[in-house]
Amino acid sequence: MSILQPKRPVEAAQILRLAASTFAIEAEAIAALAQRLDDNFVQVVQRMLTIPGRVVVTGMGKSGHVGRKIAATLASTGTPAFFVHPGEASHGDLGMVTGQDLVLAISNSGESGEIAVLLPVLKRLGVPVVAMTGNLQSSMARHADWVLNTQVDKEACPLNLAPTASTTAQMAMGDALAVALLDARGFKAEDFARSHPGGALGRRLLTHVSDVMRTGDELPTVLPSASFSDLMREMSAKGMGAAAIVDANGLLQGVFTDGDLRRRIEAGADLRGRTAAQVMHSTPRQIAADALAADAAAMMEAHRITSVLVTDTDQHLVGIVHVGDLMRAKVI
Repeated sequence: MSILQPKRPVEAAQILRLAASTFAIEAEAIAALAQRLDDNFVQVVQRMLTIPGRVVVTGMGKSGHVGRKIAATLASTGTPAFFVHPGEASHGDLGMVTGQDLVLAISNSGESGEIAVLLPVLKRLGVPVVAMTGNLQSSMARHADWVLNTQVDKEACPLNLAPTASTTAQMAMGDALAVALLDARGFKAEDFARSHPGGALGRRLLTHVSDVMRTGDELPTVLPSASFSDLMREMSAKGMGAAAIVDANGLLQGVFTDGDLRRRIEAGADLRGRTAAQVMHSTPRQIAADALAADAAAMMEAHRITSVLVTDTDQHLVGIVHVGDLMRAKVI
């Protein structure tokens, strides 16, 4: 099949006019959906909330592509769902569907042959069917338990043939279902993060200080009686730009940082004969191990520091988290 070439010069004004027309037609299609919302939509949401199984989405062609997106959106927002290709379902994949599931079938015409052959089998299995279609008189609509009307007046395609406004309406209806369901489930950002552990939000909401902090021999610590030279050697050896001052029982007494050193030198102080207790900052910034790493990042940013000490409820030093640790964990 050869690629069709333009028969006339492509005019910029025509390109922009068609683009604007597409936006207007599809916006009108979505606005019309809101006007048609009724108790049918409420019943579908309520049933999806109560099924013991999963929402099985199916559709052919462009409706199938939309269905895959709807299934993914549902699954990532708290409603277990997956997509089954109707053609493959007729050749064995229907075995994925159980009587505890609900099927969301998508077809603008409502006459997709691949879906039609599945409807009697689904009925025998006792699987409830929701039809998302633009044809309320279609065979799919007649056999469904509920119908979500995604009818559009016309496609954005100038030939009124290519699925454009109709698939936009389907996508919007799927998003409306997902939003209504996640709200009813009390779905929160933390829940979203659990299904997106590889994403930036997941890392921010699932990574705790205990996951990234340094412990044990990695901790730069000295006793309050340590000489200033010993304090500096410990800071240099551990490469943290800071050292915690702890007593013999591991209780935090204070901290000394590169910033403290610069400020003392700028003030003309002679630190060579001082002890760690004499030069330390006695009220260091602290955070709990079970706090979110993102909270440690926020503390560092707010106070313009590069590390935060981690303590337990009794003020024992249990770790230290450095800005580099947060960067490696992609929290920031």
